Amino acid sequence: MSDTKNVAILGATGAVGTQMLQCLEERNFPVGELRLLASAHSAGKMVAWNGREVEIQEARPEAFEGMDIVLGAADDAIAKELLPEAVKRGATVVDNSHAFRLDADVPLVVPEINGDDVKWHKGLIANPNCATIIGLVPTWPLHQLGGVSRMIVSTYQAASGAGAPGMAELESEISAMGSGSAMPEPKAFVDQLASNLIPQIGGEKFEGYTSEEMKLQNEGRKIMHLPELRVNCTCVRVPVLRSHSESITLEFERPVSLEAAREALAAAPGVKLVDDLGAETARDRYPMPLYTSDQDLIWAGRIRRDISNPEEGRGITFWCCGDQIRKGAATNAVQIAELLLK
Repeated sequence: MSDTKNVAILGATGAVGTQMLQCLEERNFPVGELRLLASAHSAGKMVAWNGREVEIQEARPEAFEGMDIVLGAADDAIAKELLPEAVKRGATVVDNSHAFRLDADVPLVVPEINGDDVKWHKGLIANPNCATIIGLVPTWPLHQLGGVSRMIVSTYQAASGAGAPGMAELESEISAMGSGSAMPEPKAFVDQLASNLIPQIGGEKFEGYTSEEMKLQNEGRKIMHLPELRVNCTCVRVPVLRSHSESITLEFERPVSLEAAREALAAAPGVKLVDDLGAETARDRYPMPLYTSDQDLIWAGRIRRDISNPEEGRGITFWCCGDQIRKGAATNAVQIAELLLK
């Protein structure tokens, strides 16, 4: 059918690639031929998808022939090696790796914020970092009100940020603690994650800040078209299976009332306002990762004035949570692909 698109997923067997596959089915994306690409080790295995059986193929340049859209869910090195080959063969690529995000000629897109940027792509579109997406989706409607000039952010990032191995490692550690057996040696993380917090994600990048911490500023500037945006970010790995949480303080150029902020968040695409400390149950009081996993909205709550800002109305603090694998990665990529259909 002419209105379908031939779609390939590079890195189809990982946590994000598997979620991309699920999102395509959930959102009724018009898939013609579906090509699942992974390592030679996975080639030949069969995957059931939307009533059909699809064989995994080895990821190599020739595998992109005839594809209209390629969703990238592989690491930076594989992305740099193979995705330009997909573009050469006529495909439009939406890539989840960090490889192309800050390239000047590659749009970096969150559909709720800068969907129009897909119009100037040259074959490659980048999907932002998961913590960037989760933090910026609720920040954007507040920026529309007051003009954000500065962000102070602490992220509480789930094991899912390290993919399937990270989730498996946390589960095995929790199991060992429950059974009293020996704690497995950490591999996905620098130390045991269960009953622990690890205040480093990524290597050192700039004046003691890690690569993960710098992404929110560098990617945020590009996505929101705010080249002077200032961001101070601390990223922490926490013993949560999936769904990242963030504490965000915004400084505005113009005063913003709490009432206006709540109204903007309640009406914003992709956001669910959960902000009632008096609610009967805890899940209705504020966002928590337990309840924001396995869905696509960013929940925002704990909205309050920044009492450290001397200018009343010029600062707001809030808390948000969102599923790292879904909206933080796979769903956002599929939403970008949907923009290409238009």
